[in-house]
Amino acid sequence: MPKTIQIRDIDDEVYAELARRAAEAGTSVPELLRKEAFRIAARPSMREWLERTRRRPSEVSAAEIVAALDEVRGEWPGDAGR
Repeated sequence: MPKTIQIRDIDDEVYAELARRAAEAGTSVPELLRKEAFRIAARPSMREWLERTRRRPSEVSAAEIVAALDEVRGEWPGDAGR
């Protein structure tokens, strides 16, 4: 059986942004929030996701990942000349 959720104390700025996004999508704020609730409920929680990803073996070391990120990002400000 469907349930009703009531959210109180939403800041005016937050509601205005929700209303803007709903209008942009051609829907109402309740329908926008209903779709978001479905989307959130369909995803694993952060804890569940971390448990799943910890079980996956990786052939790439943390040092290799950091080196690849450093290569893509370039030098950090203040590190020039080191």
